[in-house]
Amino acid sequence: MALLERTDQGAVAHLLLNSDGNLNALSDEMIAAVQAEFDRLEADRTIRVIVLKGAGRAFCAGHDLKEMTRGRENADGGAAYFADLFARCAAMMQSIPRLPQPVIAQVHGIATAAGCQLVASCDMAVAAEGTKFGVNGVNIGLFCSTPMVALSRNIPRKQAFEMLSTGGFIDAARAQELGLVNRVVSGDALAADTQGLADQVASKLGSAVKIGKQAFYQQIQMPLAEAYAYTGEVMVENMLDRDTEEGIAAFLEKRDPEWVQ
Repeated sequence: MALLERTDQGAVAHLLLNSDGNLNALSDEMIAAVQAEFDRLEADRTIRVIVLKGAGRAFCAGHDLKEMTRGRENADGGAAYFADLFARCAAMMQSIPRLPQPVIAQVHGIATAAGCQLVASCDMAVAAEGTKFGVNGVNIGLFCSTPMVALSRNIPRKQAFEMLSTGGFIDAARAQELGLVNRVVSGDALAADTQGLADQVASKLGSAVKIGKQAFYQQIQMPLAEAYAYTGEVMVENMLDRDTEEGIAAFLEKRDPEWVQ
């Protein structure tokens, strides 16, 4: 049984975290498997959307605490191991906005600590009713500082800090209110609703979505005037695309576009 399973449905790649025994924890092996698949998908032009989901009882429970405890057995008390672990996990999280394809988290059960970070790092998220979200490391004396980076870029700062400092959970409805997830659906509808969203995005011009995703993350970090100047250049690049020209012509002529990409 593979730790990470990939199944393609048309132009949508489904990545399944497949380690229910530890609630799909981000172990060293899991981080490596996800990173390797992201690297493959970055170069895969047949895939237009990625869905990330968990097997069994939960989406992802964060880092593997048992594995982390063993890291303390090193001569330096685990300092080098922990630094490497958090660096590799951060690199994997940062791969998501750099991927040309939008990544949708399909979330159920729980998404805690680095698992919540993973949801926050995805471009969109669909959650099942009853899902719980938390950055609850503070409950065991470990403030979720790296998960904080993605979380605080998704939801208002006071709500983020409350979650981080109390270790409390929020439910799926509250996660949607705060902007952590896009949609909340019944558990029975989770797979179909997520696939429907993925198919909708996958039906768009792939080159336009790729350009737009990159520009989205670039401009959001810029001052207003700089963001407008940059996105103006992006619009020019997009307008010069042959398929964009075809899309506009098809709209004006009231027909379906004949896109190459």
